[in-house]
Amino acid sequence: MSETALLSRADPQFLADVLEGLRGPRRAIPARWFYDERGSTLFDEITRLPEYYPTRNETALLKNCKDALAEQIASGGAVIEFGAGSATKTPLLLEAIDPEFYVPVDISGDYLRNSATVLQSRFPDLNIIPVEADFTQTMVLPDNIAYTNILGFFPGSTIGNFVPRSGVDLLRHMRATLGEGAKLLIGFDRIKSADVLVPAYDDAAGVTAAFNLNLLHRINRELGGDIPVDAFLHQIVWNDLEARVEMHLRCNRDIRFSVAGVDFSFDEGDSIHTENSHKYDLRSLRLLLRSGCWTPVAEYSDPEDWFTLVLAEAAPIQTAP
Repeated sequence: MSETALLSRADPQFLADVLEGLRGPRRAIPARWFYDERGSTLFDEITRLPEYYPTRNETALLKNCKDALAEQIASGGAVIEFGAGSATKTPLLLEAIDPEFYVPVDISGDYLRNSATVLQSRFPDLNIIPVEADFTQTMVLPDNIAYTNILGFFPGSTIGNFVPRSGVDLLRHMRATLGEGAKLLIGFDRIKSADVLVPAYDDAAGVTAAFNLNLLHRINRELGGDIPVDAFLHQIVWNDLEARVEMHLRCNRDIRFSVAGVDFSFDEGDSIHTENSHKYDLRSLRLLLRSGCWTPVAEYSDPEDWFTLVLAEAAPIQTAP
């Protein structure tokens, strides 16, 4: 396929984000572009690694608080999951509150549809409506669920991938999408020792490294790039000032390459910042939610305080007294 034909099929926002990210003085590419089909599969593998505690802890929390959630959330409504459904966590929520509709929203269409098919086989009577969309923006829900009791579901501490400003914007978009009176069940990874955090993002089997490097393979495949992937190494940094784990692709030699016909050069030691994973204490996560126009109504944490699930409500916005 010619480069012109290839680029005509490329996601224009992916192309714009990559070119802008590689040109800038601080090279960075938004983490949402990790999730092509291969990236989504690798992330599923990551969630099962022994070093990666968030999925285990959040799953245990959901099991322990199912009855409490059932008391807080009316059955027969709709669950809108921001991100393709997890094979372990999503069924626990669906079993607890028995909704009429389940709407997974994800930018990775193939993975989204595959996940929906698997979940449909487990819940044959559930109305599942997958929506391929960028959930970081306000979106319109399918017409037949617009007036039901709505619960947003945003598990996996994915909110931590957003810097605070962007996280507030995201929460406000979610509120605008779901509407006043809706609820949101959202996961937060808590601040803890770097001795626990760093291995969770730099596992011994190298799965997270493959996940990070897959972004370069995707750029080469979809955007006509010729990046020498072997020139980059997976690197993890704990940034204590920002309370976040940072993921980088660090160049191990001087290189030149092109993407969509645009030339770039990297010196040894240059890096591409590919992901942040912010960690929160209780006060900071409550402040983030309130800044995004969500009112926390219940919190559930594991015994070690490593992970917290918050049920929040899109209450009427109050003006200052």
